[in-house]
Order: sequence, then C-alpha cells, then structure tokens
Amino acid sequence: MDFNMKKLASDAGIFFTRAVQFTEEKFGQAEKTELDAHFENLLARADSTKNWTEKILRQTEVLLQPNPSARVEEFLYEKLDRKVPSRVTNGELLAQYMADAASELGPTTPYGKTLIKVAEAEKQLGAAERDFIHTASISFLTPLRNFLEGDWKTISKERRLLQNRRLDLDACKARLKKAKAAEAKATLWNDEVDKAEQELRVAQTEFDRQAEVTRLLLEGISSTHVNHLRCLHEFVKSQTTYYAQCYRHMLDLQKQLGRFPGTFVGTTEPASPPLSSTSPTTAAATMPVVPSVASLAPPGEASLCLEEVAPPASGTRKARVLYDYEAADSSELALLADELITVYSLPGMDPDWLIGERGNKKGKVPVTYLELLS
Repeated sequence: MDFNMKKLASDAGIFFTRAVQFTEEKFGQAEKTELDAHFENLLARADSTKNWTEKILRQTEVLLQPNPSARVEEFLYEKLDRKVPSRVTNGELLAQYMADAASELGPTTPYGKTLIKVAEAEKQLGAAERDFIHTASISFLTPLRNFLEGDWKTISKERRLLQNRRLDLDACKARLKKAKAAEAKATLWNDEVDKAEQELRVAQTEFDRQAEVTRLLLEGISSTHVNHLRCLHEFVKSQTTYYAQCYRHMLDLQKQLGRFPGTFVGTTEPASPPLSSTSPTTAAATMPVVPSVASLAPPGEASLCLEEVAPPASGTRKARVLYDYEAADSSELALLADELITVYSLPGMDPDWLIGERGNKKGKVPVTYLELLS
C-alpha cells in the first residue's frame, strides 16, 4: 500500500512538473528544446498523411455506400466483430420491381418483354456493383483503416512520450540553471548542482533515445505512401472493371432492345458514347468513305451485301478491339478483345457502325467496341 501511494505521489509530481514547464513555455517564461528542421518536416509530413488519409477514407466510404444509416450499421457490425448482413443493391431492387411489373402487366406484351430485359440488365449491374464494393473495401479501404488504427496510433503514442521526455529535459535544464545561479552566491549549493547535472544527463539520454525511436517511425511514412500507392492502383483497377462491366451490360441491353419490334417508335438517337474521351460518332465521321455502293440498302430494309463491298483504295484504318463481341447475324463480324482489324465506313451507314475486315472475313462492327488507331 505504501509503495502504491509513493508511486502515485511520484507520478503526480512528475505530471505537475511537466504542466508547470509546459505553461511557462507557453508564456515565454522558460526555454524550450527545439527539434531539428528534418525532424519537424517529418512531423508535418506525418500529420498531413494522417489528415488526408482520413478524408480520402471517409469520402470513399460515401462513394461505396451513399446511405449514411447503412454506413453506421456497417461500422457497428465491424466494431462488434460480426459479419455485415448482405444488402440488396439499388440495381437489384429496381430489377425486382421491373420483373414484378412485367409479370402483372403482361410478360408477352412489348412493354412487359422490355421490362424483363431491362430487369435482367439491372440485376447484372447490381451484381457488378456488389463485386466492386467488396473488392474496393478489401484492397483500398482496409489498408487505409489499418494505417489509421495501427501505425498512426503507434506514432501518436511515441510522439506523446517524446513530448514528455522533452518537458522533463527542459525542466532539468531549468533546475540546473537555478542551482548554478545559487552556487555563485553560496558554496553550500555544490551538491544541488551535482544532482541537477546528473538528472540532466539522464533526461538528455532518455530524450535522445525517444527521439530516435520516433524519428524511425516517422521515416516509415514513406513506406506507408508506397503501400497506399499500390492500393490506389488496385482501387482504380477495380473501378475500371466495374464501369467496363456496366458499359458492356448496357450495350448488350441496347442491342437486344433494338431487335424488339415496336419497342421504340420514331427513335433515331444514336447509341451512348463510349467511356473514352473520343466520341465514336466523331471517330466514325473522320473515316474515309468509299464511293456509293448500289447494293447498300436503306436503313430498315435489305441488309448489306458484304460480298459486293470493297474497301476504299486508300484511307482504311487499323483498330484494336476493346471487348469481345458476338455477331448477331451474318452481316456482323464477331470480335475478340485485343485483336487488330481493318475498318472503314460506307455512305448511308449508321455512324455507330463500321465495316471491319479480318483476313477473308468482313462484317459490320460497333464503333464502341473499337479503339481507332492512327
């Protein structure tokens, strides 16, 4: 009991001494040991890393889950170390509503058939979104959280210890200064000077040791940046995959809806532009056009007679295929991702389509599946 009481009294004394030293420093009544410029830069860099990591983490959470109530629920499950229940995505919920509407309004009517097809696409979009959220959470959010809840807490703890060691060191410096001032007036203070010098040496050693530990941790922020850079690449990769999947699903949906008789009346809108910065319509418009071909039928009538179509004498271009494409009929050319084909335009063609050639095979190909090369 006596030992515990003495320890508590000692701790209270140390805390009071540090508080006095800190207060006197704030009012300019005591000297303060300054850290070198390199150390101060490391501290500022670490603080900046922590602050921006928090902001990026929070905003990414909002991106992946816009519903604040759902985010709170997920946070609570995580803190309780319990599995987050599976949640239906908005796309999947919309798909269910559309399917139910088609069932009630008539699945064999044009509207009902279209609802069913759109519902299937929305379900695929919802599944793609679920995969993206899962992948992004593991490859991006988790490493950021691990830094804030692990490495940063360790750094903060060692920085607090360094602050305490610095306060102790400056308190010892102040006591030695007072002891020497008293020694100059009376020889009776020699013992006090020796004691103060010994305390200063111990405090300086502890401060230097803690400063080295903290410095090593702060220099580790560079490794943190490298790790976060790798995670950022993974996040971009997963986001690219997600949007590419959504784009392909919607292209397939547009293609299927275009085959439904009576689905659209008087609609002449071209397909949506691709994800790239160059519009396919613009790209197609710059393609060389061959002289008029007699066998080219007006839109909606007989299909193009490919055997009688010849490429222009000059101006054909190479194109790289972005995605696999399954030909809908004999007038189209099936495509495989990353292959190179020759393409050109014909007068009267839909601007979203080109003629593609690969060896002795030719057929119409969608511009949105191509990257036109110079």
